[in-house]
Amino acid sequence: MTSSRPIAELSADEARRLSLRAQGFLGAPDRRSGVRGVLRHLGAVQLDTISVLARSHELIPYARLGAVGRRTVEDAYWKDTHAFEYWSHAACILPIEEWPHFAFRRRGYRSRPQWNHELPDGVYDQVVKQLRAEGPLTATELGGAKRTSEWWDWSGTKVAVERALMYGEVVCVERRGWKRVYDLAERAVPDHLLHDELDDTECLRRLVRLAGEALGVGTRADIADYHRLKGEQVDAVIADSGLVPVTVEGWGKPAWADPAALVTPPRGRHRTTLLSPFDSLIWERARTERIFGFTHRLEAYVPKPKRIHGYFAMPLLAGGRLIGRVDPAREGRTLVARQISLEGPKAVLPAAQALVEAARWVDCTDVRLERVEAPELREPLTVELARLLG
Repeated sequence: MTSSRPIAELSADEARRLSLRAQGFLGAPDRRSGVRGVLRHLGAVQLDTISVLARSHELIPYARLGAVGRRTVEDAYWKDTHAFEYWSHAACILPIEEWPHFAFRRRGYRSRPQWNHELPDGVYDQVVKQLRAEGPLTATELGGAKRTSEWWDWSGTKVAVERALMYGEVVCVERRGWKRVYDLAERAVPDHLLHDELDDTECLRRLVRLAGEALGVGTRADIADYHRLKGEQVDAVIADSGLVPVTVEGWGKPAWADPAALVTPPRGRHRTTLLSPFDSLIWERARTERIFGFTHRLEAYVPKPKRIHGYFAMPLLAGGRLIGRVDPAREGRTLVARQISLEGPKAVLPAAQALVEAARWVDCTDVRLERVEAPELREPLTVELARLLG
């Protein structure tokens, strides 16, 4: 591992505030750059099939900007080729200008010796030919999508177009009814980006720098996790990435920071909001526990009897801290808090504010509480909700 003398010693509180500012939760939001600005700032916005209040890629800008229109969100990602979908932290929307920096991953897929799905002879070329002739198409329009809900039962056409996406010959240019819409990279990616093939070292250096900027400060594991790099890949380039070595009180491991983030102390208004479980602020569990003292786990894929906090428990961020969780649902025009847990009476007002703002964003006119973990907080929370709803 690269070792360098730390240039700064940060307190745990300073590291927390740097992280919040880097992720867009501390200080006035940049409303002029809007959703596209959030995407560029974060470098990646995770996609997921689950939709409770809204899909996760809609919740990410909402959490930072407030009640931005959901159509506005989609247009900001997909109109005028501002983004593409690819494998980063997971399946993510990425700024189109980062296309060259994922060349290392595309090359890795092209040289991969084994795949879970067999690719039938001739189907790959047929898919590329059809896209060239007909323009952007979904897998269904190409002649074959999933035949069942099981991932291993993909049709040959679906296997082929997904393989072409991994290779970079095909790009997902939007989601239509949650289906990927595929087009040829040569049409979808601007020429100056499409033909800018960087070597692996250049790609990794850029992604490590981006991760450090988006995190504010992070350990080697934090930085690697952001775009799902390997530890040795981070080690190979971090000394030349532009990030600077620091120590953080209580972390017990070397850390690196964005030097620009160290110039001025983080100040400004904290955002009060519910976070998607897939928000990049809380991607890495160990980091979330280290920075916020908060254990975060998505329980959607946990059997219902074993869930502790609920199907889609959304952490409550207020005052720069994670102070509770809400498992939401929608019934008509009512936002239902199926389960809510708060860290004491001080969390009541922020929870009510976050619930009412989220309800109004998704066109709900009422909020109903079901299970409140601390029964003594039900009445004050009910009173605050009624006051805010008017």
